[in-house]
Amino acid sequence: MHRRHFLRASTAALPFVLLPRKSQAQGEKTPDLVAVRNGEPAAMFDRAMEALGGMSRFVPKGSTVVVKPNIGWVRAPETGANTNPALVKRVVEACFEAGAKKVYVFDHTVGEKMEECYTQSQIGPASKDAGAILAVGSNQKYYQRTEIAGASRLKETDIHELLLEDNVLINIPVLKHHGGAKATIAMKNLMGCVWDRQAYHKQGLHECISDFCLFRKPDLNIVDAYRVTLNNGPQRARPEDVVLRKMLIASADIVAADAAAVRLLNPGSQGAEHIELAHRKKIGTMDLDSLDIRKIEL
Repeated sequence: MHRRHFLRASTAALPFVLLPRKSQAQGEKTPDLVAVRNGEPAAMFDRAMEALGGMSRFVPKGSTVVVKPNIGWVRAPETGANTNPALVKRVVEACFEAGAKKVYVFDHTVGEKMEECYTQSQIGPASKDAGAILAVGSNQKYYQRTEIAGASRLKETDIHELLLEDNVLINIPVLKHHGGAKATIAMKNLMGCVWDRQAYHKQGLHECISDFCLFRKPDLNIVDAYRVTLNNGPQRARPEDVVLRKMLIASADIVAADAAAVRLLNPGSQGAEHIELAHRKKIGTMDLDSLDIRKIEL
């Protein structure tokens, strides 16, 4: 497959890279990153995982899996404020199909009442329907003080106990504009795994976002770009700020996933410095020219 860049986002046209389409023949190299569009969340996820070699590549039989969506807000799915519940449900189902023993779903919600965030986002009921355990993210007793080796700013922080165990971590952010970080994607979604988010803002938001990945990188990142918030995120988005893109990006490389996904936002929403910082720290690569990227259209 030829190696190409994702094109920069345009407000006039759907920003999807025109890469040559190529069937996955036997023995063909597994791509580094997959982008799918024009489907429903579950169907796009299934095609992405087929291209990446199946969920069993990431979820060993008998394993415990932690699924980390964005469940930060007391908002309904159509607002695009949280990860699409249909996608979360399908990911949980796929984990069990691969042989997972347990699957936890959680977030340290921004909304004051965790239960309301879980319910209004519909992620709570969808996850339970698929057999997942809803873990508590809003109680400090579940977090442990942890040092982060090599960190520039976030040298230690309180991290949820589920990430301190030998569990598979699957990260499912929703793609949104963010006033401070410029973009909320895979790396920033992991802020929901720490207790003190304000420390990020005090110590340097971009540095801390990238520093956390020195401690733990997800085994798989699935970027929900079905509904994308282009402006006024994360709290003040109006209906006109949210567009239906019907896209999904999947990669084991969290930096590559963010580097590709950020290009789907308005040009004015780009400049997410933490992506470049993570690239420099060798957490992953933002050099999309160096990757094998597969594009699938349903």
